[in-house]
Amino acid sequence: MPGWSGGAAATADSGSSGSAVPSFGATLLRAIREVNRLENQAQESQIKLAAGEITDIHQVMLAAEKADLALEMTLAVRNKILEAYQEIMRMPV
Repeated sequence: MPGWSGGAAATADSGSSGSAVPSFGATLLRAIREVNRLENQAQESQIKLAAGEITDIHQVMLAAEKADLALEMTLAVRNKILEAYQEIMRMPV
């Protein structure tokens, strides 16, 4: 997913270059917006196919598959975040 690349590398480089690194929340929000954009594109292309404006079904299928993969990636990241949170909560104080 385009919104997730460079997170760890950007954090490692932030001390030497002095450039601002986006917060985790901002990165997550950007990724969710990208997934939403892909879902909207897929839905729009399906509507256009049904209306006869698009005749290339491959284009519609590619848009739907991109949206599906982006959503699957988002869910996988969410699950990893939840696992990490639960692991932290199980740590003795």
